[in-house]
Amino acid sequence: MKCNVGSIDRILRMVVGLALIGLAATGTIGVWGWIGIVPLVTGLFKFCPAYTLLGVNTGRNCG
Repeated sequence: MKCNVGSIDRILRMVVGLALIGLAATGTIGVWGWIGIVPLVTGLFKFCPAYTLLGVNTGRNCG
């Protein structure tokens, strides 16, 4: 897994993921909020499989 998620992209993914998980945990948006696990994990690992398929790379200096 080569890094393909940059710093700003990574921070936004983790914030959105945590917000969705928090809203799902409190019952505000229902079970679909648990989809927030996906952006959280991709932010933590600095790797997005969809970016690989689409040829996108927001991480210039991953490392």
